[in-house]
Amino acid sequence: MRFLSLFSVTEKISILAHTAESFSHAMAERLGKGRVHASLVYQEFFRLGRLTAASPAFKNAQGIRAAILENVDVSLLSLGEKKEEGKTGKFLAKTHDGLEVEFVQIPMQSGGTLCISSQVGCRMGCAFCETGKMGLLRHLTTEEIVSQVYLARHHNQFSFRNLVFMGMGEPLDNYEAVMQAVRVFNDSKGFGFGRRRMTISTSGCVEGIDKLANQGGQAPNLAVSINAPSDELRNRLMPVNRQYDLKTLYEAMHRYCAKTGRQILIAYVLLRGQNDQMEHAVQLAEYLKGLNVKINLIPYNPQSRDRFQAPEVKTIEAFTQCLRQHGYYTLLRLTKGQDIMAACGQLGNLKLRKQLFENQRDSLITLPANSC
Repeated sequence: MRFLSLFSVTEKISILAHTAESFSHAMAERLGKGRVHASLVYQEFFRLGRLTAASPAFKNAQGIRAAILENVDVSLLSLGEKKEEGKTGKFLAKTHDGLEVEFVQIPMQSGGTLCISSQVGCRMGCAFCETGKMGLLRHLTTEEIVSQVYLARHHNQFSFRNLVFMGMGEPLDNYEAVMQAVRVFNDSKGFGFGRRRMTISTSGCVEGIDKLANQGGQAPNLAVSINAPSDELRNRLMPVNRQYDLKTLYEAMHRYCAKTGRQILIAYVLLRGQNDQMEHAVQLAEYLKGLNVKINLIPYNPQSRDRFQAPEVKTIEAFTQCLRQHGYYTLLRLTKGQDIMAACGQLGNLKLRKQLFENQRDSLITLPANSC
């Protein structure tokens, strides 16, 4: 099967942007019939990774078969370079306009995890994140987000149970495209991922957290990067804190827990001499009091331009033990993919950022400060 570049035939209906119901409706509206047959095409594409309309239902419906295949757009990202460390793999995919997106396949004992991107770059500017150094080049479309999962499952034959929006970008800064992708992933006639198997990670975009909370039990899981227990320190490490301080963020997390009944994963990157002392652990434990959370500690992963270092092992262990003594279920993430720049905070291409500034300076997206 030949895949066209994304959006090369704009009049066609992109299967990657739709749930089965909306795709079937759009195709039937276009053709004046074929709702059931379009649904069968949808299932074949997402479940089996092909598009042949080979179902017996098409035996006496060759006309509608041809019409659906003529009107469906199945464009994918272009799969490029692959890097591996053990069984962890980082994949580069290119968009129709030549930008680069990275996604990571992580094998785990409980089933694989796929880490996908929601933006090319990121405007949050976290001091310890490689992607943040790129700035935001543009949002990914729903098709481009869904394409990463399709490529991992059907081209790479990667088996995974968990899907996390923890790659390039701030997912809640691209809320509509991300949530439509979640609906596509959740569709029982497609990939069929349960919402409890999907996690959206945020640096602390309160408006987006509230939108998720308002979905109640239909919301995906939420992970929030805290990384500092005081506003003074978090302002330096995470500029988003200047807009949504820790008190405001706490209130949003409390609303999410109350409305969804879900536990929040708190991500905390440990930086030597910055946020890794016992006083920080005690402050973090006090800050999270009253929330339904578990904590994921992440020793800093080295980057292309380093101003930080990972703490010593004894410091990490002491920090972990302190949180556990305060009653928090605390995980210490084992580093996977560090040597291929596939670990937490390592995704990004600073050369691409420089090249785009030189060649397309006037076409880069600029977002207002309060659009998160």
